[in-house]
Parts: sequence; structure tokens; C-alpha cells
Amino acid sequence: MLEHGGNLRQAALEYDIPLEDWLDLSTGINPNGWSVPNISAAAWQQLPQDNDGLELSAQQYYGAPSLLAVAGSQAAIQVLPRLRPQGTVGILSLSYAEHRHNWQQQGHKIIELNVDEIESHLSELDVLLLVNPNNPTGIRYTVSQLLLWHTNLAERNGWLVVDEAFMDSTPENSLSHFSDRPGLIVLRSLGKFFGLAGVRCGFVLAEKPLLEQLREYLGPWTLPGPSREVAQQVLCDINWQITMRDQLRNAGERLKDLLECYSLNPEGDVDLFKWFKHPAAKLIQSSLARQGILVRYFDKPASLRLGLPKTEKDWVQLDVALENTIHEIRGRKITNESMAV
Repeated sequence: MLEHGGNLRQAALEYDIPLEDWLDLSTGINPNGWSVPNISAAAWQQLPQDNDGLELSAQQYYGAPSLLAVAGSQAAIQVLPRLRPQGTVGILSLSYAEHRHNWQQQGHKIIELNVDEIESHLSELDVLLLVNPNNPTGIRYTVSQLLLWHTNLAERNGWLVVDEAFMDSTPENSLSHFSDRPGLIVLRSLGKFFGLAGVRCGFVLAEKPLLEQLREYLGPWTLPGPSREVAQQVLCDINWQITMRDQLRNAGERLKDLLECYSLNPEGDVDLFKWFKHPAAKLIQSSLARQGILVRYFDKPASLRLGLPKTEKDWVQLDVALENTIHEIRGRKITNESMAV
């Protein structure tokens, strides 16, 4: 099993801090997500119904000609590598690790790429797999650039797979409208923007023959009835979506400004999280954890990803903790320099 954010119970044991006292900024999930209403008794008691209107609501929300509801995009991430012969897959060196892990598990050859290497290696690839915006670095690709890469791959029966888990804040940058083109596969999820990670609802946007192949592999009832009911309602709540995009944009700017106050300069452009490189990233993570704040650490390069605080109290807690952490790191530096002298 790969490491993921949100492992609060492990952190609580490691740092001996009660579970309820933690501020979890490790996942990039909207902390002020959509409020789930009461779920009907029928959703719990009946088998999930495919003709309940969920797919139509999702098509309208994403602007996708065809799609398949799955148990979170993770379900598709695990199955897609099984749907084509072993080949060469290009993936960014630092990206959502489940993609690489699952393609590698099925015997595909992985080529790790930097963004500026994609173009020169495209002819070697059977599949190009990108997260847009990238998690954790926040790198974005334009629609026109992605469609050019897709055309190149599709001419050789290749695939462009784009994971748009963090795209809901900027739907104008999505490939969803083009997702019925052969060899183009777009993954979406309700976990991040809507703050509904526990619903385990995602969608695969692609041409119908591939969706049928995926459906056959996954079998019936991939999504529970309660999840289908919640998903349909949230996808139709246009007013909430518009309001939340504004709120997340402001919160993202606030987090960026706060980090820059302590010379922790984030890169990329994602409202739900900020990522920055720092030689003392591991020390920063540890210091924050001792103060009850969980953030996500990456070792290559040494860097951290922080999600958004939920309440004003949480924002103050993060501000104080960052100030304490920077003082601690500076103190260590001065001590080390004194010892060297």
C-alpha cells in the first residue's frame, strides 16, 4: 500500500496527541465541503439503480458526451492498466503515485518525465498519463497542448489519460468536452472540491466502447445507492458550486500569502492546496506535527503540501505553528553554525 495523506490515527499514535486535537491539512480535500442531507431509506434498502439519473446529471455537470460512474477514480486507476497490452507509459516524476504503481504492477514500462521532456519522449509512449493540475506540484497544462499530445498518441492507438481530481475549481480548463475522442480518458471525482471523499464516487469520461469494456471488468453495482443519491444532488447544486469556487479562490490566496510571510514560497496554482520545496521540509513537517498539524511530506524533492484550514481558529493555529516552526529551524541553524566554529 502506498502512503497517502489523511492518516490521522497513525499520527496521533506517533506524536501522542489525541485524534480530536489534530488539524489535518494533509489531503487537499475541501474542509468546508457540501453538506449531505438525509438519505432516503430506499437508497439503503434497494440495489443501486443505473437509471436513477446520476449519469445524466454528471454528463450535464462535466459537459461529457459519455461517462461511467465508479467507486472513486481509484477504481479506474487500478483497472485501466489491465485494458491494454503491456507498453510504455510516460508519467511525471512527481505526481499522484497510485498511477505509476498500478501501471507498473501490470508489467508496463514506466518512463519518468519532467514537464519539459514530454514533447521529446512522446513518440516512445503508448500511454501518457498526466494529473491536471498536477498533484502535488500544481503544474497545469492547457487544453490546446493536451489535445495536441492526444492527437499524436491516438494516431498510434495510444492513450492520453488525464486525472482531473482538482479541476472543479476551474472547469474551463477541463478536457471533459472532448472526452469521447478515441484514446482520450478523463478521470473525475467528488472527493476534493465537493469534500465528499467518503462517498467514494468518481467518473470515467471516455468513448463508449472503452466505457463498456471498463463496465464489464468492474461488474454490477460499482457505486452504492446512498453514494449515487448524494452524488446526483451535489452535481445539480449549481449555486453551491459557484459560491464555493469563489470561496476556494480566496482561501487559496490566503494560504499562499500566509506561507510567503514565512518565506515558504509555494509553486503551482491550485486553490485546494499549496506545495513548496524547502531543504528543511522534513523538519518543518515534524515541527508542525508536534503542534498537532498534519501536512504531507515528499522527499524528492524535499517539499511539503498543505491543504486549507477549515475555520478561523484553524487559520490562527496554522499561523502560530508556522511562526514557531521557523524560529525552531533558525535556532537549529544558529546552533549548528556555532558548533562548527
